[in-house]
Amino acid sequence: EAIDHWVAFVLLGYIGISMLKDAFSTDCDCCEEHDADLSPKTMFVMAVATSIDALAVGISLAMAGLSVFGIDGIFAAVTLIGLCTCAFCTAGVKIGNIFGSRFEKKAQMAGGFILILLGVRILLEHLGIWV
Repeated sequence: EAIDHWVAFVLLGYIGISMLKDAFSTDCDCCEEHDADLSPKTMFVMAVATSIDALAVGISLAMAGLSVFGIDGIFAAVTLIGLCTCAFCTAGVKIGNIFGSRFEKKAQMAGGFILILLGVRILLEHLGIWV
C-alpha cells in the first residue's frame, strides 16, 4: 500500500508514453486494410480473458440457488455468461476494426494522454495534493 500509487503511476505513464510514441511515429501500417480476426481460437481466448470475473459471479449465483431464465444450476449461468461474452467480443472486434481504421492515430493519442493523466491523478491523490 505504501508504493501502490508509484507502481500505478509508472505503469500508466509508461503505457501512455508508448501509445503516444506509436501515434507520432511515421513508420505505420495505417494505410493497410485490417480485417477483424474472428477465428475460433482468437474468439475463445478473448472470451476466456474477459469472462473470468463474470464466471465467478455466475458460480456464486448458482451456489446461491438462483436460476437463470427459469433454469436452475451452474450450467445455465455459465452458458449464458459465455454466450453473452462471445457476442460482445465479436461486436467489439467488428466495431473496433471499423473505428480503428478511421481514428487510429487520434484514438492512440487520446488514450495515451488519458493514461498519463490517470497515473498523475493517482499519484497526486495519494500524496494529498489532489483532493
